[in-house]
Amino acid sequence: MTVDIWPDADSLAQGIADRLVEHLASVQADGRTPSVVLTGGTIAIAAYERIQAGDVDWSSVDFYWGDERFVPAGHADRNDQQARDAFLTRLGVPEARIHAMPAHGCSESMAEAADGYAATLPADPFDLVLHGVGPDGHIASLFPGFPQVHETTRRAVEVFDSPKPPPQRISLTYPALNHARSVWLIVSGEGKAEAVARAVGGADVDSTPAAGAAGLDETVWLLDEAAASKLPA
Repeated sequence: MTVDIWPDADSLAQGIADRLVEHLASVQADGRTPSVVLTGGTIAIAAYERIQAGDVDWSSVDFYWGDERFVPAGHADRNDQQARDAFLTRLGVPEARIHAMPAHGCSESMAEAADGYAATLPADPFDLVLHGVGPDGHIASLFPGFPQVHETTRRAVEVFDSPKPPPQRISLTYPALNHARSVWLIVSGEGKAEAVARAVGGADVDSTPAAGAAGLDETVWLLDEAAASKLPA
């Protein structure tokens, strides 16, 4: 685990954007098609808006999501729509590379939709999984005290009673989220500092699900000074 800290949210967002472009270009230089799991949230969207094309072939990057609000396609609350608005459309990512989770109004139940999405995930590890972290320490839609944090078989699950609206969601689980070469946790703001300190300090996943996030090759915390303010000196 490594921790990198920027002075404020603006510099953090730019740092995330720059590092993401460099990471994808490096994967492509190795001859692979990068697979990325995106997150939602304020700092993520701020970073996405700062992404420039760089040396990345954006027609050859596969994008997935760690969780999604089960609302209609195109709804402003959907993480995939926010990412489209922030950078996917602007950079010309083909629709075939955008692996959005099912939306409300599909013909499947939420459980069927979750299992169907799990079936679309690559067998090889993701190249990169991005996580935001909530003030309660949640990642994706894995919330403290919820049974989904103990799922070991299903790679995607339905969530009916999210404490953060909207209540109905689909989320990847640790077996999918941690099947990744790199995991980056991107966090901004003093309101999340206690959750960051608990997770970095090795809290149990029941109280702080972010503590269970781990990459196969690297686990990196990308923080602004406010979010890092309760870490040991």
